[in-house]
Amino acid sequence: MKFKFYAIKLTGIIVLVFLLQMIPGFTELFLLDSSKILEIWRFVTSIFLHGDIAHLLYNMFALLLFGSILEKLIGEKKFLVVFFVSGILANLVSINFYSTSLGASGAIFGVIGALIFIRPLLPVWAFGVPMPIFVAGVLWAAGDVIGIFVPSGIANIAHLSGMLFGLIMGAMFRGKRRKKKSYVDEESVRKWEVSWHGRL
Repeated sequence: MKFKFYAIKLTGIIVLVFLLQMIPGFTELFLLDSSKILEIWRFVTSIFLHGDIAHLLYNMFALLLFGSILEKLIGEKKFLVVFFVSGILANLVSINFYSTSLGASGAIFGVIGALIFIRPLLPVWAFGVPMPIFVAGVLWAAGDVIGIFVPSGIANIAHLSGMLFGLIMGAMFRGKRRKKKSYVDEESVRKWEVSWHGRL
């Protein structure tokens, strides 16, 4: 499976879009706006927008790290499916709770959710200590649940829904990955035996 660096490429596109956000009125054309729900492109384009440099850097670090790991595990096509499906579905959920929103957080939490299901014991550095990614995921989710009741300008519901959709897709892709991994070509094994032992 050839690694095509799609997590890195997506990061580059998002950084470029952030530079375009310096143009007055650009962000307003593409962010998710509950008053313009019929402009369906916003469910995709808002994923590439960010509110400030801190928002951008935090998300891009997570995308580069977790996105690259997931892409390596399941391949670039499935990685892109997880990223975009999680981001779009998280936006479809969050539009019911927030008047406007933007950012790749829902998509990135989808990537994290998929990783949690595929590699639950993957070590990550979170909250200043190393821990399995499933533990970090529980803590991140708990923080978002608290955030729903303590508004801070963060779309916590988008995070939670993105992670949920990522978990679902992780379950789907983990099963397929296991089947491929367990396949044994008996003919190839016999040829190997002949070449090394000279007999069956």
